[in-house]
Amino acid sequence: MNKILTIFPENCVNCGTCEAVCPNAGVDVIHFDEVEVSVPVMCLQCEDAACMKICPKGAIIRDENGAVIPDPKKCIACKMCVSACPFGNISFSQAKKKIVKCNLCGGNPRCAKYCPNRAIQYVDGTEGNIEKKRVVASKFKELFVEAR
Repeated sequence: MNKILTIFPENCVNCGTCEAVCPNAGVDVIHFDEVEVSVPVMCLQCEDAACMKICPKGAIIRDENGAVIPDPKKCIACKMCVSACPFGNISFSQAKKKIVKCNLCGGNPRCAKYCPNRAIQYVDGTEGNIEKKRVVASKFKELFVEAR
C-alpha cells in the first residue's frame, strides 16, 4: 500500500522544524495571526497532478514511493510545471538551475519524521486518508482562488 503525506493544521505550533529539515526547501508554514492558526504547506503529490499533465517533455514522473518528481534527464527547465501547480509547491532553483520539489525524501519524509506535534504525517494511503487529503487540498485550492 502506498503511503501519503497528510497535514493536520490543528496540531501545528509554527515551530519551523519541518522547514528546517526539508532538504528541498519544499515546506512552508503559513501562520494566520488573526486566528492563531499555522498550516504546513508542501507538495501533496496530487493524484491528478497538473505539473505532470503540463510538462511538454513528460519529465514529471511518479516514483516507486508515489512522489511526483522531475526527471533531470528529460527536464528542460521550462518552468511550466511551476506555473501549473495550483498550490505553488514546485519551484525553480536559480542556484541549481533545476526544478525543485518534494520527493518524499525517498520514502521517509523528514518533515513528517521530525514534526514534534505530528502536524505532518506520512500514513498508509487508505481510502479515508486519501479522502482527507482531497478535502484539505480542495480547501487550499478554494483559498488560493479566493486570494487571487
